Formats: sequence, C-alpha cells, structure tokens
Amino acid sequence: MIAEDEDSEGADAGGLDEQAPPIEVRGLMSAFGDNVIHENLDLTVKRGEVLGVVGGSGAGKSVLLNTVIGLKIPEGGLVRLFGQDLEHATRRKWKAIERRWGIMFQQGALFSNLTVRENVAAPLFEHTNLSKAEILELADLKIGMSGLPLTAGLLKPAELSGGMRKRAGLARALALDPELLFLDEPTAGLDPIGAAAFDELIHDLSDSLDLTVFMITHDLDTLYAITDRVAVLADKKVVAVAPVEELEKSDHPWIKEYFLGPRGRAADRAPARIGHR
Repeated sequence: MIAEDEDSEGADAGGLDEQAPPIEVRGLMSAFGDNVIHENLDLTVKRGEVLGVVGGSGAGKSVLLNTVIGLKIPEGGLVRLFGQDLEHATRRKWKAIERRWGIMFQQGALFSNLTVRENVAAPLFEHTNLSKAEILELADLKIGMSGLPLTAGLLKPAELSGGMRKRAGLARALALDPELLFLDEPTAGLDPIGAAAFDELIHDLSDSLDLTVFMITHDLDTLYAITDRVAVLADKKVVAVAPVEELEKSDHPWIKEYFLGPRGRAADRAPARIGHR
C-alpha cells in the first residue's frame, strides 16, 4: 500500500489537501477469502464532527477502522485521508498522515513494559526531533489533559484500573496534537459514571482542540450525548448517516431495533446532550 517516495515535500505538510474531508471512503470492498464484509461502502467524515459508527456483530466496524488506518488492504474501492488516496501514498505522505491522527484502541494497546509517561512519549520520540526533556514535558501535559493525575505517569499499565488505562491510551493518542482521532469502543467496560465522565472528556477535547472524531461504539448513551452524526453499518455497507434524532425515524429494520427496541433509547428517555457543538 505504501509507494516509494517520489516527492520532496516536508513530512509536516506532505502535500495533503487542507480543504479535503479528513476521511473519504468510496466503493469499498472488504473480504476475508470468500467472506465479503463490505461491498460498495461509501462514507465521508466531515471536518470537526464527532461521528459514531455502529452496526451489528459481524457488520465490519473494526474491519472498516483497520482499513481506514491502513492495517488492512481493501479488495476494492478507495480510501482517502486528507485528500490522499492511501493506495498511492508515498512513505513521506504516510508519515505526514500519521502525524495528523491519533488512535485509541479498545484495550489501550499500551506497551506493558513501559510506564504511562513512556507510552505517551513514544510517538513524540518517533515523529519529532524534540529533546528528551521537551518530550517528557509534553507527555505530562497530555496525561493531565486525559484527566489522569501526573503520578499515574510513573505507573505501568498493569497497575492501572480499566478506566485509567483508557485515559492513558487517550493521552498517547493525543501526543502529536492530531486533527483526527480514532476511538475504538472508548467506554466499553466502564461503569455508567465512568462512561459518562469519559464522554464529557471526549466532548470537551473535541471542542477545545477542534478534533474530528471517528468513534466505533455500541454505547447508546454515548451516541446521544456527544455525536454529531452516526454511521450505521448493515447489509455490507453504510445504510444511513445522520444525527440520532433522524435515525429514530428510519424504517430500516436494524436501525429501528437498535434505537427504538427494548434496549434502545426512546427520545424522551435519551440522556441530555453534553454542551453544544
């Protein structure tokens, strides 16, 4: 997927289109052997929005995420990040793209042998020429932004609670001041109080840092509280992209069951939205 370098742009700019949507997916086909996951899938993520991605088991939410970030090569179609077609991205452009995103995986994906501070500092060592002192200072800043006490920076992942590991993963995702933030089930495994606090944190960060957020989640409270739009994966494609209030009116069977079924959230029972975007 990564082409040889044929340009001389600086890695900070990388020749990316500043006006293009952060994510564009067109005609995507994803498969594992004969098992087709996505077929003719289209999706555009608008700059500055919080987009939730939902779908039933096997709908391909994680496959879509992995394809967008280049971990899976699609069988067809194209993926553009900041206007760059990933299939034809040079190493230099890949480096520029990677500097503009942050990723928080569901289980944190932290290095178990490193402290939280060292985990957060790792992307800075890899992608910047800052001094060690400057990098550690920035790592402490990101740890604070994630809502962790600075003392947590000295601990290893195994010494943290589940909620603290998620915040540590978020701090690392924010290390390079990304424009685009990927979140994979950010509130999974958290109690309702912890999940609500994490929702508020994501909302505040997306507003204050002008982030575009691509978030896979099954948490209906999160969808109602902080998303601008929700993309629904079903029938091997995106069958709807709209605010949750509009999705409640959909006639699609899966959408009706998800939002208005026995475990759904009818409009009069939905949690209040956090702030105003």
